[in-house]
Amino acid sequence: MIVNDRITEYIKSLEPQESPLIYEIGKEARENGVPVIREETAAFLKTMTAAMKPKAILEVGTAVGYSTLLMAEAMGSDCQITTIEKYEKRILIASRNFEKAGKTDCITLLEGDAGEILKGLTGPFDLVFMDAAKGQYLTWLPQILKVMRVGGMLISDNVLQDGDIIESRYAVERRNRTIHGRMREYLYELKHSDNLTTTIVPIGDGITVSVRI
Repeated sequence: MIVNDRITEYIKSLEPQESPLIYEIGKEARENGVPVIREETAAFLKTMTAAMKPKAILEVGTAVGYSTLLMAEAMGSDCQITTIEKYEKRILIASRNFEKAGKTDCITLLEGDAGEILKGLTGPFDLVFMDAAKGQYLTWLPQILKVMRVGGMLISDNVLQDGDIIESRYAVERRNRTIHGRMREYLYELKHSDNLTTTIVPIGDGITVSVRI
């Protein structure tokens, strides 16, 4: 964890119970090694969704639909979520979870490579949640900006890489060096872009919150 473990556990202990279905989806995903957002990140995402009152949400990286349903629970009744996932096994599970939650009318699941799908989207989206292939964040950013409205918010997860982001590339495992370098470039771009104002929040595995200006 990025912050003191005891503080994180205390914060998590204050969280009210999620709905039974969402709780079970998250619990099963974590037990099976499916990459879903951490509990403290989930609380942050729900709060930001409620604060934004979005009409249209874009999610890059559905996994099994855990974060999708968290946002659906916090958003208004007139909001629509478009979510992208390429792994067939996860697509089937996510689709089932959306049906169980009774949210198929407000969630559109697009199947395929995010890079290709993003090229065909027009938006505008009020809120974008990025939680997919970390090495592709920088590649996808220009298209994300094209479909975000001015004043829209981009939230990106897993940007601090369990603290490895502060290490030199030679201090991280060889297999992680490419992602490490690309994430550093992504963070630099977010902080120096003329189109965004960004803050980095050290909760969970690190998230960024960027507003298009």
